[in-house]
Amino acid sequence: MRKPEKELAEIKAMMERSSRFLSLSGLSGVLAGIYALIGAGLVYYWIYFPSSPWGEGVESLKSSVIFQRLLIVAFVVLVLAIGTAGLLSQKRSSKTANQFWSPASKRFMKALFIPVVSGGLFAFSLMHEGQFELIAAATLVFYGLGLINASHFTLNDIKNLGFGQLILGLIAAFFPAYGLLCWALGFGVLHVIYGAMMYYKYER
Repeated sequence: MRKPEKELAEIKAMMERSSRFLSLSGLSGVLAGIYALIGAGLVYYWIYFPSSPWGEGVESLKSSVIFQRLLIVAFVVLVLAIGTAGLLSQKRSSKTANQFWSPASKRFMKALFIPVVSGGLFAFSLMHEGQFELIAAATLVFYGLGLINASHFTLNDIKNLGFGQLILGLIAAFFPAYGLLCWALGFGVLHVIYGAMMYYKYER
C-alpha cells in the first residue's frame, strides 16, 4: 500500500511540471556568461585603449565605426546566448521527458521577454539621444526585472540572479563610469556562477 505522503509528493511534482518550465540548462548560463565576458573585453579594449588601432579613447564611442562594432558585438552575444539556451534546454527536456514547448514554457518566455524587449527598445532610445553611459544600467535593470518576473514560471533560483542584475543596474545608473564593469559582472560573472550552481544542483 502506497503512503499518502508519497502520493501527495508525486501529485505536487506533476503539478509543478505542468505549471513551471523546468528545462532551463545551467550549462547554457555558464556559456552565456562567457560570451558576455568576451564581448565586454572587446568593448573595453576598443573604448579605453587610446593607443590601440581600434579606437581613440572614450570619445571614440561616438564614432560611427566604433558604434557599429558595439552593436555587432551586442547582437552576436545575444544570438549566441539565446541560441545556446534554446538548444541545451531542449536537449535537457528530452532527457527528462519534459515537453520543451509547453504552456509553462510559453508563460516563462512571455514573462521574461516583455521586460527584456522593452529594455532593448529603451536602450535604443538612449542611443538615439546620445546617452550611451546609461545603456548598461538600462539593460541590467530591465533584464533583472524580467528574470524576477519569469521566476514565477520556472526554478525559483533565477529570482536571485534577477535581483543581482537589478542591483548592478542601479549601481551603474548612479555611477555611469562603472557601467561596463557592472555589465560584465551582471551578464558575465553572475551568469557563470548561476549556471554552474544550477548545473551542479539539478543536472549532475
